[in-house]
Amino acid sequence: MSANGDKAKKLSERQKEILRFIVTFFRANRFPPSIREIGEKVGISSTSVVSYNLRKLVDEDLLERRADVSRGLSVKWDRLRELGMVDDHDGADVESAPPRPRQTEARRSFNLIQVPVLGHIAAGVPIQVEGREASNPEDVIEMAEALLGNTDNLFALRVTGDSMIDASVLDGDIVILRQQETADNGDMVAAWIVDEEETTLKYLFREGPNVRLQPANPNPTYQPLIKPADKVRVNGKVVSVIRVV
Repeated sequence: MSANGDKAKKLSERQKEILRFIVTFFRANRFPPSIREIGEKVGISSTSVVSYNLRKLVDEDLLERRADVSRGLSVKWDRLRELGMVDDHDGADVESAPPRPRQTEARRSFNLIQVPVLGHIAAGVPIQVEGREASNPEDVIEMAEALLGNTDNLFALRVTGDSMIDASVLDGDIVILRQQETADNGDMVAAWIVDEEETTLKYLFREGPNVRLQPANPNPTYQPLIKPADKVRVNGKVVSVIRVV
């Protein structure tokens, strides 16, 4: 009993809250929450902070996590029952039940693909962004393959700012991009400004030795960015926009 109490005492209140939410989410959905869903529930805006606390729960042998799999969390139900953190029979139905249809039948019927969400991009004044590998996304989005055509090398970014509102890209939307280093004039791209180490979402136009990164907002405060061509690097071309409501 004392060992069980010691184990619980090792957890911070935040880690206990995260664990309670994961257990509750599993009970309701038969699959784990995403990193972003956990953060929103417990009031943590940084996905890296959520991941840190999840590592602590894994270290305490309360969770298992596969970083290479979307929603790759699993609860150590036997361990939680042993420690008295859940009821004796809690988790048995979750362990034996298949995922709800939206994770299985829906994917077969609509041929859904998963697109990793890798951070934020500015539609406004360029900002520094936190880069992530596709193998360690902050979240994933499921989309019908038919809506995207070629699904190779896709990733998603959350939009900050409103410089592209005339292109129907609003603050908080999610843009789906195809990773590529070239783009045609007029393409909407994620552009990395080398000297400033900042990124922005704009229309791209090549003009002699320069590149013009053009906003789509009639407000005069939004002016094009003119940079030498060798100081602008295309990271991806926008192929779809998801409205977040």
